[in-house]
Amino acid sequence: MPCYARFLLLLLCLIVIVECRKHKSRKKRWSAPAETHKPGNPLAKKVSDGTKTRKVKTSHLLRIDEHDFTMRPAFAGPAVPVGVDVQVESLDSISEVDMDFTMTLYLRHYWKDERLAFPSATNKSMTFDGRLVKKIWVPDVFFVHSKRSFIHDTTTDNIMLRVFPDGHVLYSLRVTVTAACNMDFSRFPLDSQTCTLELESYAYTDEDLMLYWKSGDESLSTDDRISLSQFLIQKFHTTSRLAFYSSTGWYNRLYINFTLRRHIFFFLLQTYFPATLMVMLSWVSFWIDRRAVPARVSLGITTVLTMSTIITGVNASMPRVSYIKAVDIYLWVSFVFVFLSVLEYAAVNYLTTVRDGKDRKLREKVREQSQNLPCTCGMTHTKTMMLDGTYSEADANSLAGYTRASMAAEDASEKPERMVVHLSLDNESTGAKKKGLRGFRIIQNTHAIDTYSRMIFPGAYILFNLIYWCVYC
Repeated sequence: MPCYARFLLLLLCLIVIVECRKHKSRKKRWSAPAETHKPGNPLAKKVSDGTKTRKVKTSHLLRIDEHDFTMRPAFAGPAVPVGVDVQVESLDSISEVDMDFTMTLYLRHYWKDERLAFPSATNKSMTFDGRLVKKIWVPDVFFVHSKRSFIHDTTTDNIMLRVFPDGHVLYSLRVTVTAACNMDFSRFPLDSQTCTLELESYAYTDEDLMLYWKSGDESLSTDDRISLSQFLIQKFHTTSRLAFYSSTGWYNRLYINFTLRRHIFFFLLQTYFPATLMVMLSWVSFWIDRRAVPARVSLGITTVLTMSTIITGVNASMPRVSYIKAVDIYLWVSFVFVFLSVLEYAAVNYLTTVRDGKDRKLREKVREQSQNLPCTCGMTHTKTMMLDGTYSEADANSLAGYTRASMAAEDASEKPERMVVHLSLDNESTGAKKKGLRGFRIIQNTHAIDTYSRMIFPGAYILFNLIYWCVYC
């Protein structure tokens, strides 16, 4: 029994010793110093990050609290030079109705403010976001003639401030601006437009702030992928000059100029080709029989209404300018040609009606004369009467007993266009009527207007197109 108790006591002591050793080893692992690396290990060359151990605040480093940043640098001294450069990211839209354009760009300012100078052993700059901008002085540049503008704020305000040890400052922001553009539509849609984005200081005159392009024409850079659906961007360039306000004075103003040339192919498909086809369709009526009143009237009205629709559609997408545009000239001349084709048929129909009335009276008169005339057998004197294709079978039968000769027709099965009637007259029995029938010929040809129109209308329209495209192209 004592041996058994002694064995248990020994086992308990061993367990206590093992647990004590485990506890010491765990404590040494967590409290041990940083692991040392071999000389060949690259981690041994790592330098500690000073920004994580720096205890000085930014406001203390830049001494923001020691200066009054509500005043410009070198206050009461010479004007502060502020260089500007712009990178155009995109040209979003051009609106003819509102006469404006929308552009997204990176606007950068460069100036020197000795109040922001700080000591640096490595001569490296410090970069900040938009929160520091509210604590220091920055140029108050705005866009002249802008309608809307905003600084992008996704995911934070797109503002960057970089301060160099000698006090030079780079201030960059990403802006989308919609500005007015004075457009001249007198040659629309064969036009080119020049738009301008203007930058200027709002409060500081040229005596306090000198705004200039930092690198001349190289201060403006664009993305080669910028494109517009209706325009071809021809040229970007920069200019600068002084702007005068009678109440405040002279200001430096910077200009971003760009020229746009409109693509014509869209308007050829949507405006010019349909208008031309409508004019050509109106000419079809010249080949339709003049007696087919419903066909010719409906064709004329349809082309007139279609031209009105095309004109209305074009003007709906344009500003209400008080001068005539190039497209207006083309569309309205085309409308006049279509309208004249309707008037041409009105003239043909009227003349046909008048001529039919006269012919009816003449046929009645000839019928009465033929009934009163005796047989002309053996008589040598004859007169000729020509009847137009409007004669009826009754009219032809009423000339029975007289010599008839039909004019050659294109189709033998159809009624001849004209019939020549030879009347043998007795000088003695018709002495009283000889004067009225001498040289009497009924010649009726109401197709003459249609025949001339088939040549005049196309010729005049082709001449107009030649003049139009030579002038505007």
